Amino acid sequence: MSAPLSMPDTGLTDTDTERRPVRAELVSEPLSLWGSLQAARSNLLTIIPEASTRQPIVSGTTGTPWHMVTDPTAIRRVLLEAVDTYPKSKVTKNLLRPAIGDSLFIAEGEHWRWQRRTAAPAFSHRNVMNLAPVMSRAAERSADRIATAGNRAVNMLEEMITTTFDVISDVTFSGDRGFDRDAVHKAIDIYIADAGRVSLFDVLGLPDWLPRPGRTVTSLGMSDMKAAADRVIDARHPDDSGGIPDLLDLLMQGEDPKTQRRMSTKELRDNLLTFIVAGHETTALTLAWSLYLCAFDPAVQKRAREEAKTVLQGRAATADDVSRLPYIRTIIDEALRLYPPAAIVSRTALNSDVLCGTPINPGDTVILPIYALHRSHLLWAEPDAFDPDRWTDGAKPDRYAYLPFGDGPRICIGASFALQEAVIILATLLSRFRFTSVKGVDPDPVMIITLRPEGGVWLEVEPL
Repeated sequence: MSAPLSMPDTGLTDTDTERRPVRAELVSEPLSLWGSLQAARSNLLTIIPEASTRQPIVSGTTGTPWHMVTDPTAIRRVLLEAVDTYPKSKVTKNLLRPAIGDSLFIAEGEHWRWQRRTAAPAFSHRNVMNLAPVMSRAAERSADRIATAGNRAVNMLEEMITTTFDVISDVTFSGDRGFDRDAVHKAIDIYIADAGRVSLFDVLGLPDWLPRPGRTVTSLGMSDMKAAADRVIDARHPDDSGGIPDLLDLLMQGEDPKTQRRMSTKELRDNLLTFIVAGHETTALTLAWSLYLCAFDPAVQKRAREEAKTVLQGRAATADDVSRLPYIRTIIDEALRLYPPAAIVSRTALNSDVLCGTPINPGDTVILPIYALHRSHLLWAEPDAFDPDRWTDGAKPDRYAYLPFGDGPRICIGASFALQEAVIILATLLSRFRFTSVKGVDPDPVMIITLRPEGGVWLEVEPL
């Protein structure tokens, strides 16, 4: 087991609720098969044993043997050293394939490798910087919408979803009026809400050709969305952008340096929809949780506002400002620690192995409960406390103790894009508004596919 990565938890502040924002209640005992299914369909976080925050591995059987791992050394093995032994679980693939096909997020082996090599240049530092003006304009539009609310409560979750979808649709299909953004947004929301729930058929390992209740109807909306995307892709020519290329341009220009293979219309579409689904949902959640935490701790918010106002001087943040907004970045890092959008990662073992001294057999499910990892009492001081300064004291955590974007060869391809966007939007908003919690209205951390603040993030907004 790895040594503690920061000051060991003394337990003295565990009951200090003033420093503890909302958290999910984890289970004291492993659930039955039926209990696991019910929990998975309402809140996946509630399948995580509380013991996962205090020991490196917890094992059990729910139809299939499973192991929840929160030891950084073992996680490194799963995500990096033996990555081919631990492909994504079948349940994960069944949940997401109807929306994003065999794109980067789902593909395995060589099919994944060539797509990753082809798409990687699109997310180079230069290209991400070039797309920043889209983020700055979206931040301005968000500020304008919030200003019209006056001194009343605003659901900042919905506002951040609108803002980040504004960004991702512009950087994906810029200038394509034939792409119905509202229809795409609606189809994605419906799919996540209704069809993206674990089916008993998935848990029992029944064949893929058996229809999953709830997904068949919803998949019709996804089919319409895919057809619309195909039409836009087929009508696009490489020289259509007339300026800075968007993601579609960059992917169309992309070529696997090893095989010279280019993406087909279907492959382009599935990967673009992956970026749309993941690129706006996860960043919106990060921003919504960040704003909740800023309202939860007014002293943090004040310090962040002073930094933002000093740097921005009344304008929207840009890519060049990101490095000059270090405290804003620590808030985002801490929000990603407390509320990681991908709060549970699931893998299926293909071969025999040993993790934390525990035998792993072929077919076993290996779960990386990122939510529990980020709140481990073995790895973090005051793990449930909101403390942005933990990122500024020079004691960085073990690389595999903090995994908001995963790691290894399958680390999120858009991580730098998402962090740049989050800093630009959060800094712009904090420099112009004061956000205050609405008493008695706290969000509930609930995970279906991503970790969302159930009920929204309602904050009173005061223009400065």
